[in-house]
Amino acid sequence: MSEFGVYVHIPFCRHRCDYCAFATWTDRDHLMVEYVDAVVLDIQRSVAAGMPVADTVFFGGGTPTRLAPELITAIIAAIPLSADAEVTIECNPDDVTPELMQVYAAGGVNRVSIGVQAMVTHVLASLGRTHDPSNVEKAVHAARESGISSINLDLIYGVHGESLEDWRATLAAAIELAPTHVSAYGLTVEAGTPLADDPARHPDDDDQADKYIMTDDMLSAAGMHNYEISNWALDGHECRHNKVYWSQGNYKGFGCASHSHQDGRRYWNVRTPDRYIACVKEDISVEAADEVLDDETRAREALELSLRTTDGVPLGTLDVETLEGLVSVQGNRIVLTRQGKLLANEVSLRLKPR
Repeated sequence: MSEFGVYVHIPFCRHRCDYCAFATWTDRDHLMVEYVDAVVLDIQRSVAAGMPVADTVFFGGGTPTRLAPELITAIIAAIPLSADAEVTIECNPDDVTPELMQVYAAGGVNRVSIGVQAMVTHVLASLGRTHDPSNVEKAVHAARESGISSINLDLIYGVHGESLEDWRATLAAAIELAPTHVSAYGLTVEAGTPLADDPARHPDDDDQADKYIMTDDMLSAAGMHNYEISNWALDGHECRHNKVYWSQGNYKGFGCASHSHQDGRRYWNVRTPDRYIACVKEDISVEAADEVLDDETRAREALELSLRTTDGVPLGTLDVETLEGLVSVQGNRIVLTRQGKLLANEVSLRLKPR
């Protein structure tokens, strides 16, 4: 059985990055306290209606560290947690102080995910990111000093103007900080973003493939295993919250634009913070829409998600002989080789749910 997860969306940002298509706002800071009050009340109503105890909690955004840390811990206090719950918060390196991390740790946060993206200044500028790479080291140190020992660094490769040596420098700097987990994603172009409107800055597939291989080589040498295509971890530090998603587990989203899943039914909340606050105040549903997956669709999605992980898929769901070099058989499972990970989308099209 999968664990039960809670996701909390914090939609406030100081600055919107060129590649971002998330539901975030730079002009809604005046709603912060009211928004948190609405989230807490929404959680309390869900608990009263029988929401399970949470095994994992993840604060994403947006920029959760834009909120006063006491507002974050007020939300955590409203969530019933299992004894060993994983509680993660995404952090902008510029916002992190020792005091902020101390409040988080005292309030139950035991894992942080720091938005590094790159450790090379001109690459950060190309992404539209504003933080100073030196603040990443300070943020990691502040987390460790507060007693938070599970630390993820989020990285993005394939940015316009980023050379292979630039990416090597980012990886080397990240490894030097001795994180317990690294998420490394190829830059993707999302419709409606400034990046989408500038084809000259779009990523190159071959360049991203080279950087992916470099990533796996360097992180593997640092003792991390690639347990999902874009995620590497030291043993025991895999992200339990993401595993809920990858195993089609149940989770509940709070805040505007957050998504939930319950036994094959996916649903999502109203998109803007203003509307979310109004719905909670009026005690009407914050749900905007939903979709119910039929058994066949759900089975195929389960295989697609599992194929991305070291669990792989059962024998018989792929024709191994036609995928030589892309998959390997391990016991009664089929897993992607590294070459297969580069072509995972194509391999997943060959899946045959039984």
